Amino acid sequence: MKFTLKQTFWSLAMVLAIASCKNTSEEKTKDNKIDPILSAVKEEYAPDKRVALFDVEAVSTNEGYVLKGNSNLPDAVESLEEKLKAENINFIDSIELLPSADLEGKTKGIIKISAANLRGAPKHSAELVTQGTLGMPVNNYKKEGSWYLIQTPDKYIAWVDYGGVEPMDKETFAAWKASEKIIYTKTSGSSYAEANQDSQVISDIVAGNILRLEDEENGFYKVTYPDGRTAFVSQEEATPYQEWMEALPHTKEGLVATSKTLMGLPYLWGGTSPKGVDCSGFTKTIYFLNGMVIPRDASQQIHEGILVDDSKDFSKLQPGDLLFFGKKATETSKERVIHVGMWIGNNEFIHSAGRVHISSVDKNAENFDEYNLNRYLRTKRILNENSEGLIYLDKKDIF
Repeated sequence: MKFTLKQTFWSLAMVLAIASCKNTSEEKTKDNKIDPILSAVKEEYAPDKRVALFDVEAVSTNEGYVLKGNSNLPDAVESLEEKLKAENINFIDSIELLPSADLEGKTKGIIKISAANLRGAPKHSAELVTQGTLGMPVNNYKKEGSWYLIQTPDKYIAWVDYGGVEPMDKETFAAWKASEKIIYTKTSGSSYAEANQDSQVISDIVAGNILRLEDEENGFYKVTYPDGRTAFVSQEEATPYQEWMEALPHTKEGLVATSKTLMGLPYLWGGTSPKGVDCSGFTKTIYFLNGMVIPRDASQQIHEGILVDDSKDFSKLQPGDLLFFGKKATETSKERVIHVGMWIGNNEFIHSAGRVHISSVDKNAENFDEYNLNRYLRTKRILNENSEGLIYLDKKDIF
């Protein structure tokens, strides 16, 4: 059979394409030798990237692999290396263990504004994933431009710009923690340059903000911000932190009362402060103002505490219980937790959707919420329960 020039060209192209595919397949096979090990380590030590960082990849070389990336989990990196050695896989470890040496010892930090926006990437256009409130201590992992990668007390990892956090070395941080403080208890207000409300405003301030106490003057607390600014806060709007902490009631009545002070607050994706809240940010804020630090997201909160109901038997519920909503698991899909609210009694729950408001599960009520009732998953009780993700401020010294 004779071939035309065109046929010969296409035959050669096919051979090259097959060869190319073969080389790619062989390279992938080589990569797959280490990929399962990386996946196994990540699943064991960092299954939730929101709270654990294991951003590691293996680059293939003629001599083996080069491990690149960073992690805040020394045990995970050690485990990876042991598994590779057990499989006789040659590698060079170029993983950066955080905190970064570039921080020059400033591996701690304190949020220094009323509500700092924490984002998923080091840029203002990135997703707002959560917030940090004034006085919140954080771990500082690395710096990129004017942004810091930090981890909050509930272990959430995110980026904050230089205006939101005051980096500190361990000694400065320890001195801050050891100092006497106040906590702001009014929903929102201001701090002032002098001990009167007619003086220059220093900053806005919201419930849960914590400042170092210096003195008392004319019905005001003289306070210091983490960055050294001084100001005055009305004593009617704040309480010494130790005094507040020792008086924490941890009661369902306290939770309900706090939730109602935030009525009408606008919905804000990523918000966890009285400036705006998403659904889980709202429940998190309620509990924080009652002395508990709970996980950030609804999909994390649902794993805490004890099960109260999963069959719409709302007679079992008590005020303070958390109701979760979403999509039930099917044969082909996992359960999705999409929304959370807090039970306040009388067949009602309070939640942030559009704004903070109260809805009912009673079909005859004016505020009946058919939409959420139809996607109800279950209710969990976390108040006064012991669970890995729950922190009681009167039992653990965070601030």
